[in-house]
Amino acid sequence: MLTTRYVTGSPSWFDLATPDLDAAVAFYTGVFDWTFQPGGPEVGGYGTFQADGKTIAGGMAITAEQGDPAWNVYFRTPDADETAKAVERDGGIVVLQPMDVMELGRSAHFRDPAGVGFAAWQPKQMSGMEAANEPNTLSWVELATPDVKAATGFYHAVFGWETSEVPFPGGTYTTVNPAAVGPDSMFGGVIPLDGDPLEAEAGAYWMPYIEVADVDAVATKAQELGGTVRMAPVDIEGVGRLAKLADPHGARIAIIKGATG
Repeated sequence: MLTTRYVTGSPSWFDLATPDLDAAVAFYTGVFDWTFQPGGPEVGGYGTFQADGKTIAGGMAITAEQGDPAWNVYFRTPDADETAKAVERDGGIVVLQPMDVMELGRSAHFRDPAGVGFAAWQPKQMSGMEAANEPNTLSWVELATPDVKAATGFYHAVFGWETSEVPFPGGTYTTVNPAAVGPDSMFGGVIPLDGDPLEAEAGAYWMPYIEVADVDAVATKAQELGGTVRMAPVDIEGVGRLAKLADPHGARIAIIKGATG
């Protein structure tokens, strides 16, 4: 389960890179009932989203030259510089070298061997998200990749992740959890890119899942506000009801109401 009791390798933050921050803020605050606190020039305009008064994500404006609109997932590390060395050693790419973010922490941005972007966060004053696995907050992350075995091997080498195979309709699903804390601490999954035509067309990436009270209502609201329903709401036994969305600029995000009982 994804929590705010952060350990090495667990997701601790996620943020949006978008060409139009004002428009993105209007979309996400409308869809998830988030609020947004804009940042000043000292942080390049980087702002934060809140859910029920708790800071849970970030947002920043980017140019076309800086990349495509996307949500980026950060994983906790005790040492961003050592993580950068591990990424390079095991076939990844360091996109942004480790750097201090004022007194909040130290971050670095990477691409794994399949070209998927991700980041690391070494906390100082800010541990990460103030809430997770609650309504309108991050509850799961999922990697779509061309080679599940290669991907899990890479992230094991970088963060120490462990994997488990759990039953899933039509087969099994690969889950990941931080080292030495057991499968009950699973926070995400890894799926083969060619196993899902929707993702095969879109390309490999990390997908954040937001827990919501009503998947259908949120999907409808996203469409009303200019987003796209990439995958219509569907029930998955033992998992819950979920849907996949894209915001008006194409950044991909999923929603889920987890199964209970």
